[in-house]
Amino acid sequence: ERTASIGTCQPLSPFSLQVKPQFESRENKSCGVFNAIEYRTQVVAGINYFIKVQVSDSEYVHLRVFQALPHENQGPSLVSYQTGKTRDDPLTYF
Repeated sequence: ERTASIGTCQPLSPFSLQVKPQFESRENKSCGVFNAIEYRTQVVAGINYFIKVQVSDSEYVHLRVFQALPHENQGPSLVSYQTGKTRDDPLTYF
């Protein structure tokens, strides 16, 4: 199993709303609630954001969003995600 170092948890996320359509498309559902709770970052050739997002009263997902370096002029991209999470599940590398 590969482990990687990611930063400490931070409140809110700059990209959660920007990747909401990508998540909804992959899950083939519309989320009435899409509230970022916290996020962590990992610096690579760009930045990976690991974001905990509330998608219903009791359901949470973890998103992995990649933001390329500024000179590449690319928006954030949803790389992967994990569903079936709770508010208390820790954000870890995936």
